[in-house]
Amino acid sequence: MKTYLLETSVPLPLVLICPGGGYEHLSERESDPVARKMNSLGFHAAVLSYSLAPMEFPAALCDLAEAVATIRGRVAEWNVNPDGIVVAGFSAGGHLAASLGCYWGFGLLDDLVPHSKDEIRPNYMLLCYPVITADVKHCHEGSIRNALGKNNLDMRDFVSIENHVEPSFPPTFMWHTLEDEAVPAENSLLLAMALRREGIDFEYHLFQKGCHGLSLATPETAKPDGSCQQKECVVWPELFKAWFDSRVRCPESGRE
Repeated sequence: MKTYLLETSVPLPLVLICPGGGYEHLSERESDPVARKMNSLGFHAAVLSYSLAPMEFPAALCDLAEAVATIRGRVAEWNVNPDGIVVAGFSAGGHLAASLGCYWGFGLLDDLVPHSKDEIRPNYMLLCYPVITADVKHCHEGSIRNALGKNNLDMRDFVSIENHVEPSFPPTFMWHTLEDEAVPAENSLLLAMALRREGIDFEYHLFQKGCHGLSLATPETAKPDGSCQQKECVVWPELFKAWFDSRVRCPESGRE
């Protein structure tokens, strides 16, 4: 886990970033640039290098749980607001983040990580064009297969996040685009409906324009061929910041 900690005299929230890459690689475009953007908005940040294929479920989920526990164990040292730990994920990293949102309280990890449920619990979710479903009609097949590993392919329903949302799922900010062909918007729509059904606090933005893998949607995070820029979507970090600030106490002003 690579950290991007701000110099501060007050505890700040922290965004833990899980880059995408189909559980095959970790996208550099969804790593350092996103962390720096979060810093500019007043968040500490960290980028997690989690387990990739070939692996067996739930290796990557254990990595993420360990990372959250590490952050909670160092809130005083790093000056982190313990009520403001955000797990962020892009694409397959969104699936990983949402998996922890679902399963931190289920007991799944009790015998796999040496931490209590409270230690691995995220306070908030930030999901960017996430892989969510294992339903063959809408899934990103490569991500689902890589998340499970070759010996667990009969557990598809278990990693279809929309089927396992309970009231313990953290408040969530999520965005996607209708033009995303790699991970169809049905993924986030299914999760939005599940969050709505369970009465979970969430905000969801579905932009019309934009391909998969936009990251910040700016020239800084564009691909070498210039793709993955979309002016309509560059507002998402500020939208997330406004949503977050309306829910978490701001120590500088004392407002709720």
